[in-house]
Amino acid sequence: MSTRGARGALLALAALTLIWSYNWIVMKQALAYSGPFTFSALRYVGGTAVLFVLLLARRESLAPPPFWPTLGIGMAQTAGFQALVQWALVSGGAGKTALLAYTMPFWAIALAWPLLGSRPGGRQWWSIAVAACGLLLVIAPWQGVGSTRSVLLALAGGLSWAVGTVLAKRLFVRHPDVALLSVSAWQMLYGTLLLVLLALLIPQPVVQWTPPFIAAVAYNVLLASGLGWALWLLVVQRLPAQVASLTSLAIPLMGVLLAWLILHEQPGIWEVAGMALIAMALLSLRRTSMR
Repeated sequence: MSTRGARGALLALAALTLIWSYNWIVMKQALAYSGPFTFSALRYVGGTAVLFVLLLARRESLAPPPFWPTLGIGMAQTAGFQALVQWALVSGGAGKTALLAYTMPFWAIALAWPLLGSRPGGRQWWSIAVAACGLLLVIAPWQGVGSTRSVLLALAGGLSWAVGTVLAKRLFVRHPDVALLSVSAWQMLYGTLLLVLLALLIPQPVVQWTPPFIAAVAYNVLLASGLGWALWLLVVQRLPAQVASLTSLAIPLMGVLLAWLILHEQPGIWEVAGMALIAMALLSLRRTSMR
């Protein structure tokens, strides 16, 4: 991979960090006006429409990419991850839920080894260990992480996202000519169909179409869902699975900082120490990926 390609992926990840870190606050606030599955379905119906409009605007082919791999990505990355974490937010705080969901990198590393034959190198093992210690300090389970159901749902969401990430990497390896935007749109369409089905079958509170809720849906449709997943697949396409997954830990760290600035949730000493360790691991990974 070229240095330019790696830099492009890291720039995409920087933009994604800003979009997704703030969205954890938005998703939590949206639950005051809607049920979790209804909100998930709304955001992804709109996000899917945005991606297909982009395909048409760019005059790219609407032919679907390989069906089964794309379906697997959609079920895991779009439907599974979103439904589980949005459900976790019902009884869990935005910051803690985000941090638990971002155990994804460690699930992804475990899956990438047997499925992709991608064994971490020496420096990556060191980064994994440091990042894991940092994440443990930030979560600080000895201080309590919320309801058991919320914790398990968030962890399951991280595992589901990891499955989608590894499946996407394998698709790009086996089909290097597949169009990134096409995969983004079609996997989201498949996952959205399941989210809509869940919203219809599971009893949900009546949606309150207030200005804050409309703004939350718009933010998710245009940025967090449509643009966000396209940027994430660009990162997965251009970076090794371990590097792409571990560098995504910058997102919950930024979420903690935004919660501090916006919600005045000042991080404690454990969180500060953990963020310092994760930042150290990310810096090491950045040097490795640029090489």
